[in-house]
Formats: sequence, structure tokens, C-alpha cells
Amino acid sequence: MQTIDLNCDMGEAFGNYAMPNDELLLDYVTSANIACGFHAGDPHVMQQTVALAIKKGVAVGAHPGLPDLQGFGRREMKISAAEAYQLTLYQTGALYAFVKAAGGRLNHVKPHGALYNMAAKDAALAQAVVQAIVDFDPKLILYGLAGSQMITVAEQTGLTTASEVFADRTYQDDGSLTPRAQSNALITDEQQSIEQVLLMVKQQQVISISKKPIALKAETLCLHGDGAHAVKFAQNISQKLKADGVSIKAPALS
Repeated sequence: MQTIDLNCDMGEAFGNYAMPNDELLLDYVTSANIACGFHAGDPHVMQQTVALAIKKGVAVGAHPGLPDLQGFGRREMKISAAEAYQLTLYQTGALYAFVKAAGGRLNHVKPHGALYNMAAKDAALAQAVVQAIVDFDPKLILYGLAGSQMITVAEQTGLTTASEVFADRTYQDDGSLTPRAQSNALITDEQQSIEQVLLMVKQQQVISISKKPIALKAETLCLHGDGAHAVKFAQNISQKLKADGVSIKAPALS
């Protein structure tokens, strides 16, 4: 039986305001990537989101990003490999503290936004991110873009990986995500998203924006939780995958 993990970026709020979809989405996803305070989130939201994920049996991961609250971590910054290492290690440690205090276990690390995309292409940044995870806990799983430098470097280092694909993003011919600045970066039609997901999961390929079939490994599927219909889509894709004989579960720690 084929297996896929459904992951979602969460805890991207501040203070007493909670992201309205987070708690509902936890009924359908199997992994939660929780913001660590640099691109979004704060100690209150981190603690609250960790507790909810553990309560619902969802695997908890750190979601470190660039220190850019105003740009939500989506704007590229010129950082060194040493800085990428420090950012990843610092934020993973912060999230781990809340997980440990709640009696849970940290499962994975998934970089956010621009840090994710930069490390997907830059081998030096990828090595820095991977090394930070290895130095913190070599049993953790790296969630990274399928076919990216992060996955390649992590596998060479011996770190367990989960190759990630996206339900609502279009792909370039080289297997990278279409930059958000482009008008065709996002898939807004639910049926189109579902068709892309089934193709990626069942056939391990995706069709690029130029209609080229691209082979990829789909081990974890990202569902963005900030859309107006995010919860309904998560419910629908979960039901559709199960109906097609796909098992949904988080990757297990070694």
C-alpha cells in the first residue's frame, strides 16, 4: 500500500490571536511544522500549537525561517552558511523546549519560505541546515523539497529525509517551485490541486507549467492552512487519498 504524510505549516500567529484553521486542520494532517518565532509565531503561540498537536497525535516539527516578520520569511536575505546553521539550530532548540515541556517528542525540521527555497538550490546553505539538525539530534527527519540540494546533502550525511511535494504550487521544468512573485505560482482550483496530488502520490511525477512531466519522490504533502477553504480541502484530499488506497501517516523516527 502506498503511504503519504500530510503536513501543514502552523503556529504562524502572535499573542492571543490563534490561526483559526490550525486546530481544525489537526484532524486531517499527520505532521505539523510549527513556526519558531523568527518569521512568525511567539512563545505563547508555540506552546499552544505544540499542545494541540500532541493532543491530537500529530507529529511535531520545527519550522525555522529567516528573521523577517514583516516579510513573513518569504523575502530572500543574503546570509552565510554559518548564519543558516545558527538560525536553524536556535529555532529548533526553541521549539524543542516546548515539545519537551509538554511531554512530547520532536519529529522533524522543515525550513520555511525563503530559507527553504534558498537551501533547496544552494549546496552550502543546505549543508549548514542539515548540519544544524544533525548536531541537534541526528535522529530527526528533514522535510525538504523533492529532488533538492537539501535532500541530496541530507542523504549523503545519513540524515533521514522526507521528500516534500505541494498541493497548491506549480512546478518549473527543473522540479523547483514557481516563485510566488509569478502570477501562475499558486493553484487556486481545488479539482486541479487534487489531480496534481493524485499524480504526485500515485505516479511519483508532476506536470510542469510548460506541460513537461517531471519525476519526483512524494513522501510528504504540504497543505497550506491559511486559505479560506483550507480545512475543507484537507478533508477532501484526505478522503480522496484513502479512497484510492493510499495510507496517510507521518514518517517514523529512527
